[in-house]
Amino acid sequence: MEHNSDIDILISEVGPRDGLQSVKATMPTALKLQWISALAASGLREIEIGSFVSPKLLPQMADAAELVAHALTLPNLFVTALVPNFKGAQAAFEAGVHKITMPISVSEPHSLANIRRTHQQAFDEVRNVVALRNARFPEIEIEAGLSTVFGCTIQGEVPDDDTIRIALLMAELGVDEIGLADTVGYANPTQVRRLFTRLRRELGAKAGSAHFHNTRGQGLANVVAALEVGVTTLDASQGGIGGCPYAPGASGNIVTEDLVYLLESMGLRTGVDIDRLVAARQWLQQGLPGEPLYGFIPDAGVGKNFSYAKKAV
Repeated sequence: MEHNSDIDILISEVGPRDGLQSVKATMPTALKLQWISALAASGLREIEIGSFVSPKLLPQMADAAELVAHALTLPNLFVTALVPNFKGAQAAFEAGVHKITMPISVSEPHSLANIRRTHQQAFDEVRNVVALRNARFPEIEIEAGLSTVFGCTIQGEVPDDDTIRIALLMAELGVDEIGLADTVGYANPTQVRRLFTRLRRELGAKAGSAHFHNTRGQGLANVVAALEVGVTTLDASQGGIGGCPYAPGASGNIVTEDLVYLLESMGLRTGVDIDRLVAARQWLQQGLPGEPLYGFIPDAGVGKNFSYAKKAV
């Protein structure tokens, strides 16, 4: 998504997808609709509303098409969804999303555990999805979300060269952008700077978003490192819910509320109103009673010296 000139950093809210798919309980659709409306009303410009996947595998995501239809009625909202395969992509395209993200594990053992595909099978699937998009849905964007790039709970270390090789292949296959995800919370700031610097050097405008988990408490430190090397789109999840169901011990995306505070206090405009964002948590609390929600800002408030970032003159 192209940024509007009135924001500096685009926050992509992934709670309705990454958050809800990791929770055993299924949030009622009516409450999801209220939650998505409240998130959009806080000023978030991009929301990943869910994932188009077999309801047998993830019953939490069975209402994805209904959520897209609702999200498309909200003003100034860019609507995205995760799709693991061709069938999911077709359903997402038909539902009218603005962008799909296809997760591609740089670690092949994780790919086999997560989407039950070898690398070659996953790449063939991307090729077929791009062909379908080009033929019938030319206005919809495709992102490859490279996962496990900073390390993998199954394989352990993941070489930078593997990540860059697969990123270049994705660009060749015709995807519009390539983002990097710390699926299991292994990343550190030095690694983040190094990988995003290379990604931007090799891919230029196709270098995309950063997706960090806070599993080991490094999430916001990694955000600052990504900002330092020019990343302008960051994923986050309200209340820090979420993780990868196929990555043992991985929990917690970075918290949207804390991210907005960090960025705005650093003088970077997000377009998000923190009070409205915190108020949106009520729908999550109703929809998932007893589920732990995280975040310092919802508990502590913003502090007397806080002011929203202004446009640089």
